[in-house]
Amino acid sequence: MVLSSLSPSASRAAPGRTRASRPGWASPMGVITLAMLGSLAVLAVAGALSWGRAADRPDPSAVLRGPTADHLLGTDHLGRDLLARLLSATWLSLLPAVAATLLGAAAGITLGALTAVVGGRARRLLGALINLLLAFPALLVAMFFAALFGAGAGGAVGALAVACAPGFARITQTLAAQVAGTDFMAAARVLGLRRHRLLLRHVLPHIAEPLMLSTTVAAGSALVALSGLSFLGLGVQPPSYDWGLLLSQGLDRVYTEPLPAVAPGIAIVYAAVAFQLLGEVLAGAAGRRTRPHPEEEPGARPARAGRPASADHVLEVEDLRVVLPTTDGVIRPVRGVTLALRRGEMVGLVGESGSGKSLTALALADLLPDGARATWATHRFLGADAESSSRKERRGRLATGMAMIFQNPASAFNPSLRIGTQMTEAVRAHRGTPRAEAVEQALVQLRRVALPGGRRLLRSRPFQLSGGQRQRVAIAAASMMRPDLVIADEPTTALDVTVQRQIMELLRRVRRDDATAILFISHDIALVADACDRVLVMYGGTVVENLPARELAVGARHPYTRMLVASVPDLAADRDRPLPTIEGGPPDPFGAAPGCAFHDRCPHRLDRCAVESPVLSPLGPGHEVACWGPLPSAPRPGRNETEEAEK
Repeated sequence: MVLSSLSPSASRAAPGRTRASRPGWASPMGVITLAMLGSLAVLAVAGALSWGRAADRPDPSAVLRGPTADHLLGTDHLGRDLLARLLSATWLSLLPAVAATLLGAAAGITLGALTAVVGGRARRLLGALINLLLAFPALLVAMFFAALFGAGAGGAVGALAVACAPGFARITQTLAAQVAGTDFMAAARVLGLRRHRLLLRHVLPHIAEPLMLSTTVAAGSALVALSGLSFLGLGVQPPSYDWGLLLSQGLDRVYTEPLPAVAPGIAIVYAAVAFQLLGEVLAGAAGRRTRPHPEEEPGARPARAGRPASADHVLEVEDLRVVLPTTDGVIRPVRGVTLALRRGEMVGLVGESGSGKSLTALALADLLPDGARATWATHRFLGADAESSSRKERRGRLATGMAMIFQNPASAFNPSLRIGTQMTEAVRAHRGTPRAEAVEQALVQLRRVALPGGRRLLRSRPFQLSGGQRQRVAIAAASMMRPDLVIADEPTTALDVTVQRQIMELLRRVRRDDATAILFISHDIALVADACDRVLVMYGGTVVENLPARELAVGARHPYTRMLVASVPDLAADRDRPLPTIEGGPPDPFGAAPGCAFHDRCPHRLDRCAVESPVLSPLGPGHEVACWGPLPSAPRPGRNETEEAEK
């Protein structure tokens, strides 16, 4: 699909020191939250033990007095000290709020999670019930049930639990729906697991974290709601008391003595803010990412001097590097990729899973995930240097000059929008094309990719098309802007052989008709060798060989490329022998060991390979290899027979 909206996350990293963001609890907000929660905990325990008796001791000689040295907040209509009552009410205010939140969360989470494990009819009924419950404002529901259950702390807790349960049910329903459609849930159903096991083992563990955060935040809202019920006379009743009741009693004299009314209000706000901050800190801790600002990446190669831009090159990149922060450390999946694509050229990018192919493509398209950073020595697209362009200019150039065809067309399209809307969006947004003209252009592109249906297909939604049709539509959408570069990230994966051949023919047609450069990423070595002009072989986040596609079978000189080609089965392979494999595993993406990344798996390694990282060096016309001991060319098929005939 055309890149009409690009993320700025892959912009050039500014030099600086490497530093990690501080954990949530060590941040200023975390420290403040801990201090606030700690003070509430101390007051909840000490308030009942130290000031409980003073709070209930009447003094007829000190009725309705204002603040004095003996009574800092004054006294009530029975002469009881208001400060003592405020402090001792901490426990009586917090405990019901937490209890109501937990009860409402338990009921709502159970109701929402059931939608992931019941049948279709029951799921629709539960969804309708949740929608019905959400139709009523929570405050009105709480007031109705508080009156129904009867005034008092118990009735207020039950009423608030009923009021907040639908909100938890909706959140859980949304989260559980994402889990219900996964393959492991389908496998669990095939195994015949009962619903309670599906719920406890497969659904709830995957959605527990966001539900815990929601529960924490909801506790602050529950405290305010319970105080409001007590203020209205529907909550705690005398002789018991909480902050809401104290606020109600102090309101009668607010114009003469405002402090007895203001102090409970401050306590309510203080505790509610503490719970809200707790949710924010927990959310930040759950989703925090280290954000490195590397001055120089470990093992960085000396950057080659920037060469002048070539007129026939669509894309030129030197020493592209990507760092991806995680909770376990910094991953460096791309560690110095250099590539160039000429106009009308199809270049294959191959390598094992995890070699950095897709992240390289995302970095080129400025679509790296949040937190990931890309750096480079040279980055030119359509002759313009990324360093000398503003972000707006760069994004506009990528949106109109580059298109990307994703591996999974089912997720590349928005399921809620029609095909016509998504195909015409880019040309209407970036070129101001009228809707009718954009539709005609879309019809032309659909005919170009041999998709029948015309306007009827444009009115369809992605889920109404087959996998092959969606991939054809993706190619048609990518061609709408007549881009100079198309990045095809494994576009033939999960398609049958016939459809694969058709997709490749469409890409060849796009390349031939529009002189479009294509970066074709694939695991299919034979397909790449047949379709592409050149092949870039990636291993451990870097390009280890660049050679003409016609030379891939016999002219590969890097040991990894030679072993990768040998692992592809053919019809002449001996079926009684196991298929060739590459022993060992890919390098650790967290590590930055010196030397060649393929050193541990290479049967031809030298002592130098363990300490020095090889650089991509030319071996011949159009052939580069990053190896200290390149292998000799393999004998071409039929060569021995020809020599024998000549003799």
